[in-house]
Amino acid sequence: MLQNFIAWVLATVHDWGYTGIFVLMALESTVLPVPSELVLIPAGYLAHQGHMSFGMIMLASTAGCLVGASINYYVALWVGRPFLERWGRYFFVRPELLHKTDAFFARHGAVSTFTGRLIPGIRHLISIPAGLARMRLAAFALYTCLGAGLWSLVLTVFGYLLGGNEALIREYQHFITAGVVAFVALVIGGYVWWQRRR
Repeated sequence: MLQNFIAWVLATVHDWGYTGIFVLMALESTVLPVPSELVLIPAGYLAHQGHMSFGMIMLASTAGCLVGASINYYVALWVGRPFLERWGRYFFVRPELLHKTDAFFARHGAVSTFTGRLIPGIRHLISIPAGLARMRLAAFALYTCLGAGLWSLVLTVFGYLLGGNEALIREYQHFITAGVVAFVALVIGGYVWWQRRR
């Protein structure tokens, strides 16, 4: 089942091109479990092969993330916390993860829509507390695009440097993800250090 899903994601990126990247990244930025690694690393491979434009990959993925994140934002704005607390689990929003994301947003404020986009497990839900808090839409869009753009850049560069060997990607996906997480940790650590200096 999982292998079929992975094959479908890879085929969508290959056959649908930028539209596929846009759609898959929009889904990934809602509450659906579409791994961005399986979207952008193969896209980086296709850029390496000369079949896709690196810039267009970045544009499609960032725009898709913004659309998906905006869906979360507006749903949270409209339905409110009681609905999410009671029914969220049926839409892949577990209460404990929602509380964790809430706490992250409360601790870091509006900029958490940037930093949260770089943390696996939080990245696809960080728009929900932003909607619940009625965060200003312009700031939400800006921080979301910055975070999504950085995440997309890292994964696409990985794919580009790997040269797009899909078998290699599948075999070393866990190591690639660990590398991405390590990079993200450095970025967040730098941000925390900068905040404390301020």
